[in-house]
Amino acid sequence: MAWDLSMDLMKATVQLEQPLGAGSRTVGTGFLISAPTPDGKPRIVLVTASHVLDKMPSAEARIGYRDLTADGVWRYDPAALKIRDDVTPLWTRHPTRDVAVMTVEAPPEFAKAAIPLAWLASDETFNEFAVGPGDELMALGFPRGLSANPAGFPILRAGRVASYPLAPSAANPTFLLDFAVFPGNSGGPVYMAQGSRRRPGAAGTAQDAQFIAGLLTQQVELGGERLEIGIVTHARFIREAIDLLDHPAQAPVLAAAAQAVKPGTQGMGLLPAQAAAASN
Repeated sequence: MAWDLSMDLMKATVQLEQPLGAGSRTVGTGFLISAPTPDGKPRIVLVTASHVLDKMPSAEARIGYRDLTADGVWRYDPAALKIRDDVTPLWTRHPTRDVAVMTVEAPPEFAKAAIPLAWLASDETFNEFAVGPGDELMALGFPRGLSANPAGFPILRAGRVASYPLAPSAANPTFLLDFAVFPGNSGGPVYMAQGSRRRPGAAGTAQDAQFIAGLLTQQVELGGERLEIGIVTHARFIREAIDLLDHPAQAPVLAAAAQAVKPGTQGMGLLPAQAAAASN
């Protein structure tokens, strides 16, 4: 492969945390996207689930940056991240989905590690590679605040697409992934990293299928029992949230478009009481 999305996303994924007192803390996952401003200036955007930031009551959180020392050893080097100005959130939320984005001043190494905006999948991406039930997707996160090592790298998990259809995202904004979800996973990237995959009916050389499919936003529970199924929000809504950083007036338009979708087509086939957001 010419490049390795798993390695790139490992470097771009960070732990988000805030102490709550008495030795407890709330934890979630985020990842960095390189999304230049309309005039071409570099900009690093933190992507996570809205409820991760909503559950952090204080104005300042910590973002788990990492630093590569002169002797080639990674070390955990978290930094303060202001998420509120008094009570006003500094992040931008998607008007209809559990997606939040905010511009951050990342250290140089993290700015270089941020994932290009173009790697976020669209409906065309899902159709091009015929992504569907049984396909394996990868997920990065910090289950129950655990990291892969003292340097603070995320833990990699894998699961199978467990629902159908996946597109169009306007009617199916989320899809199911068969893997165990824990508090702290919310906001992490979900992606495909297959070395080669031939498009249906296409002749010639297979293409690398490497793209961010979405982010983990919920786990499925029934009667208080975790079913080890994650709910993934399509990457399309990450794109829309990032676009709102430059065009905030579009939020009502997006909300109206979501309302225009035929009632009953946006859910996961679950009763409201059966879908519970993962606590962080």
